[in-house]
Amino acid sequence: MKKILSILLAGAMLAGCLLTGCSDSSSSKTESSDSKTAEIADPIANIKATASTDKYRNYYEIFVNSFCDSNGDETGDLQGIISQLDYLNDGDPNSGDDLGVDAIWLTPIMPSKSYHKYDVEDYYDIDPDFGTLDDFDRLIEECHKRGINVILDLVLNHISSQNPLFTKAVEEVADKKLDGNAEYFEIHQSSYFDSDTQVITLSNGYVCEANFSQEMPEWNLNSKKTREEFTKIAKFWLDRGVDGFRLDACKYYTNKSTDGTEFLKWFYDTCKDIKKDVYMVGENWSDDADIQELYKSGVDSQFAFKFSTSTGIIISNVIAQGGAATVNKIMNYDNKMAKENPNAINAMFLSNHDQVRSGNTLEGQGLSSQKLAAAVYMLAPGNPFIYYGEEIGIKAPNTTNDAAYRTQMVFDSDNLPDIFVNGIGDEPDVPTNGGVKQQLADKDSLLNYYRRIIKIKNQNPEIARGRITGTENFDDTDVGAYYVEYNDSKLLVIHNFNKTDAKDLTITDDMIKNATLRADLIPESSSKHTELKDGKISVPAQSTVIIKSAE
Repeated sequence: MKKILSILLAGAMLAGCLLTGCSDSSSSKTESSDSKTAEIADPIANIKATASTDKYRNYYEIFVNSFCDSNGDETGDLQGIISQLDYLNDGDPNSGDDLGVDAIWLTPIMPSKSYHKYDVEDYYDIDPDFGTLDDFDRLIEECHKRGINVILDLVLNHISSQNPLFTKAVEEVADKKLDGNAEYFEIHQSSYFDSDTQVITLSNGYVCEANFSQEMPEWNLNSKKTREEFTKIAKFWLDRGVDGFRLDACKYYTNKSTDGTEFLKWFYDTCKDIKKDVYMVGENWSDDADIQELYKSGVDSQFAFKFSTSTGIIISNVIAQGGAATVNKIMNYDNKMAKENPNAINAMFLSNHDQVRSGNTLEGQGLSSQKLAAAVYMLAPGNPFIYYGEEIGIKAPNTTNDAAYRTQMVFDSDNLPDIFVNGIGDEPDVPTNGGVKQQLADKDSLLNYYRRIIKIKNQNPEIARGRITGTENFDDTDVGAYYVEYNDSKLLVIHNFNKTDAKDLTITDDMIKNATLRADLIPESSSKHTELKDGKISVPAQSTVIIKSAE
């Protein structure tokens, strides 16, 4: 009945999303402060924010199926994303009316039978669930108008077993022809692989490596034919205006018959020949040594997985109030990666489409803990990645199912659409403080806190682009403080991890000469601010302050 009603009403939709309730956020923008005059002036009130023009960006991961449905078919799509671009970034870093992200990562959008689309049947088209190439071109155009870069999830480790390149290879192997399409894939005699390797059985004693699934045969990354195909794929999308790629499963490049670092260097250099400022971030869910090795390729970024997840460094230390330990680990990690690639851009995040949402993990810790966790990863040097809905505290209705981590975005908790993700998602776990519309109207919401963080970053380009040059312990393990230096400018970022107590700190000239308070992030009320006076500052519980030399 719901589908019939949706079809009947689809023609009455305005701007693509009125029926689904996912376009209301644009018409319900609210100023983040209104009536109460603060006792202390907001330190960021008169500082101009500047939009990014380089690779340093605040990214927003969109699992396309679940973000915004434009046509009532219960699946998110490209037109739905277009309808929400003003929520993500209206093009004016000083308007205060948007989230402020200036880059998005789209999970796979190419044709595929699976709901997650990580088994690609055609690398040169858009899955009909999401729209058309014309829709994609318009998305790129509208994003670039607003200063939003777009990177695509690109799957180079494996392919769909239904892709014509592979189906032809299977036919050729049956005819004992191994010098044709078989060269694209890890097709070998069964004795080639050890017993732990997952394979697809072909014919004549041949198998194809397939560690992820029987529907996902793996590319031969060392093949000249494969590399020619990958060059065509990259050029196709970069020529359409894509700004870069998120590389799926690049950890497993090292398992192939080529060295993974060599392959990644080849692909990155190939893409730079097509688009000189291409941005690339790799998924390498591994230990530091493996990540360091792949950074030797010159790739811009790799996700810092050890700081994410419910048991990762940031969330664990927010719960344990370990401020000093957190910033020391961030600094040490950054330094290790920079040794292998001086241009490395760290990529921090709290959760993604493969993980339990941070909202689930921090729910019992209170809203202030969610805000502190946001400040820690968003203010670390590099490019943070916000998982869609994280900015409003979305939780997964089921914490043991990947599809549940990918449930629908909540734009208006009073008007929820039906969006299904692999049979899950019709009843999302609505955040305590409501959806986007409700949180825009609440000056103390998590959403408005994220908006403030991004504005502060746009006012202080040192935060993302600088290197951590040292820490300040203040003889207190609850306090995590570090120095960031960039272009002869020095900042001191101070996080108070204590859940109940303010920290009274002294800022000396040896720390920051002629120190001024550049910004503060106080969780309990957006109308409250601290001040730096005579070198003394009181940092409230679970708050952050940024100190800078007077200009």
